[in-house]
Amino acid sequence: MTRQQRVLTDRELLHELEEVAEGEVNRHLSMAKEWHPHDYVPWDDGRNFAMLGGEDWDPSQSALSDTAKAAMITNLLTEDNLPSYHREIAEHFSRDGAWGTWVGRWTAEENKHSVVMRDYLVVTRGVDPVALERARMDHMTTGFDPGEQGMLDTVSYVTFQELATRVSHRNTGKACGDPIADRMLARVAADENLHMMFYRNITAAALDVAPDQAIASIHKVLTNFQMPGAGMANFRRNAVLIAKGGIYDLPQHLADVVQPVLRKWDIFGRTDFGPEGEKYRDELAVFLDDLTSQSARFEESRARALAREAARSAAS
Repeated sequence: MTRQQRVLTDRELLHELEEVAEGEVNRHLSMAKEWHPHDYVPWDDGRNFAMLGGEDWDPSQSALSDTAKAAMITNLLTEDNLPSYHREIAEHFSRDGAWGTWVGRWTAEENKHSVVMRDYLVVTRGVDPVALERARMDHMTTGFDPGEQGMLDTVSYVTFQELATRVSHRNTGKACGDPIADRMLARVAADENLHMMFYRNITAAALDVAPDQAIASIHKVLTNFQMPGAGMANFRRNAVLIAKGGIYDLPQHLADVVQPVLRKWDIFGRTDFGPEGEKYRDELAVFLDDLTSQSARFEESRARALAREAARSAAS
């Protein structure tokens, strides 16, 4: 039998979930492996640029495909915007106790990702370092603004975003065609997976404490989902290359990110939603059906495009 649920404030939610957060921080610290960015960079490949008597970057120096370049740049610039994400998390959590510990630890671990990726790209001359730095300045100056968000919106969003980032990093490593890049991005992806688990488990606990509020946030996040780098220059062009190359596309978003998390939360098997929660769940089911249809159309469109390219290649 459904019942009307009291709406909890963010402060009340933080208090109710604090014990869970402490357990999740301890779990994370027990599972996280220490690693050092400098160990994943082929320093012997590096040389001076013109300012120090060497040679400036030229496109011929890059061993990366256009798809790998687009993915590396997009992923790195996304990681670069960490100050914006830190601010968002810090504003919705607390500086005290387990919440404060998590904010600091998560930020420190995330910072490694931009460090190691930039070092790799500059040392191997994978992309134009001047253009990369200009893009970093532009993207970080603009920052990331998710709009009006509550605490549950934030943890729901980051659950899906961290998992999406893990998938993207892992596939980018494979697309680079370099075992060093593959190993480096596998290490980054492993971090992202642990981070996702923290947010996913906090959201799971929130579904028990405030089911209707939690499903409302999940619905809001999924039906408006955008990756945090959506505001960067050339994002649309790069996203097309990334999707076409199978690094991150709509079918992967649905099958590897959305559906596994919703199953973990048992969204469609729960019996504790009130009238509002049931409404959001029903709307979410309709949304997922539409996403499934869109994914099938995308697969068909990509297959046709790849067939045309193959035919042109064979004729030339």
